[in-house]
Amino acid sequence: MSYQVFARKYRPRTFADVLGQDHVVRTLHNAIEQDRLAHAYLFVGPRGTGKTSTSRIFSKALNCPNGPSVEFDPDDPICIEIAEGRSLDVLEIDGASNNKVDEVRSLLETVGFAPASSRFRIIYIDEVHMLTTGAFNALLKTLEEPPAHVKFIFATTEPNKILPTIISRCQRFDLRPIPTDIIASHLQHIATEESVKLDDAAAWAIAKGADGGMRDAQSMLDQLVAFCGNEITETNVLDIFGFTSRETVAALLLGILQKEPARILAVIYEQFEKGKDLGQLLAEVVGAIRALVVAKLDPDAGREGFPEALWSDLSTAAETLKPERLLAVIDTFSEAESRMKWASNKRLHLEIASLKAIQNLNEIRLTDVISAIGKADPGEIANSFPKGSAAPPAEPKPHPTPEKKTVTKDSKLDPIDRLIADAPEDAVEPEPIQLNPDSKNPKQKPIDQAKAEENNPLDADEFHNDPLIVEALKVFKGRLIS
Repeated sequence: MSYQVFARKYRPRTFADVLGQDHVVRTLHNAIEQDRLAHAYLFVGPRGTGKTSTSRIFSKALNCPNGPSVEFDPDDPICIEIAEGRSLDVLEIDGASNNKVDEVRSLLETVGFAPASSRFRIIYIDEVHMLTTGAFNALLKTLEEPPAHVKFIFATTEPNKILPTIISRCQRFDLRPIPTDIIASHLQHIATEESVKLDDAAAWAIAKGADGGMRDAQSMLDQLVAFCGNEITETNVLDIFGFTSRETVAALLLGILQKEPARILAVIYEQFEKGKDLGQLLAEVVGAIRALVVAKLDPDAGREGFPEALWSDLSTAAETLKPERLLAVIDTFSEAESRMKWASNKRLHLEIASLKAIQNLNEIRLTDVISAIGKADPGEIANSFPKGSAAPPAEPKPHPTPEKKTVTKDSKLDPIDRLIADAPEDAVEPEPIQLNPDSKNPKQKPIDQAKAEENNPLDADEFHNDPLIVEALKVFKGRLIS
């Protein structure tokens, strides 16, 4: 028998073998037991998370001899045919190669035929987002009301490219990236089965580099066995795949937390000379800072894969820092990460971001000052100022007393002159009297500043009899001299 790679040899065969997707397994398990089977399913998730494996296991559960049942025998001939892709009743189609309207119509013509030897006719389309719009539209009617013996299963990594009318006709299951510790544990299981000695640090480095994909991790382990033989160390993993060690990440982060620019530049230069991926180094540092923030909020949180000694050093260096400071550093690195994707000089951007991170830790914010003042003792605040003789308070400037003028009443004085003489110096000047334009007196007319009327001179009789003149004479006890 020809050699099988680990990704195929250790592919999940039953629901119990599916790792890191408990929410999907439980839902499908209950649907089978309660006989609540839908006619179409959509599996969404990143590469290597188990979309195809889950669809095959689900097909086995539906078409096994005593099915539908979750307790099926994976070694049954029908289940073996499904696992190997040889079953006549389970059609696996590549959406990228069969994405045209005519090919989908040819497929739909076979839907009406009964299954050859199983209970259901299952149509599985991988990478379904590669179908054209016309092909999707050809599926709509059949997908909405398929025959009772037909089940559709779709898988995709880009659900945003699928028509909403297709998604609404399916039950959607989102497969998540598999946690790093689960991948590392499964790699140790494979190494034990293959009689390979795999260091825990090496398993963690592989799982971290797989980025949540079990198939990627198995492929890397397969490559390491071919290179190293039966003993694999962390150094082997770092040398072959260019990953960054946790010691390097800790050294760079300690340089930032302890504010040592020379140490930071030395670490970055060393990684640059070794040809390491500086973008991955930055991502690892951001992950470590996040772990420190989580540890401040939840002391029982994990160490992000760091050995206990390294984690103790990082925790001690960040002990006096508030989470807000560390979050500001994460923001700085996130901006640098977006720039590094398209930059030709990634080293420069990483160095600048690391030095800016030190500035973020040294900043004195207004909120910190206000908080410190609020917590301080008033006596301490008073003592913080320099002591000295206080200047006496300034006396208010006295207001000058108005000088009173004594005026001898003289009967010969004019009434107006007498009023002026008796008035105090600081008296408020009266406001001018405005004539009411609505007055019934025809001689009191409003003055239009834009267009002034020509004033015709009055004769003597009209002037003497004018009510305004008469009232003024009464007030001032005067008389007219002709």
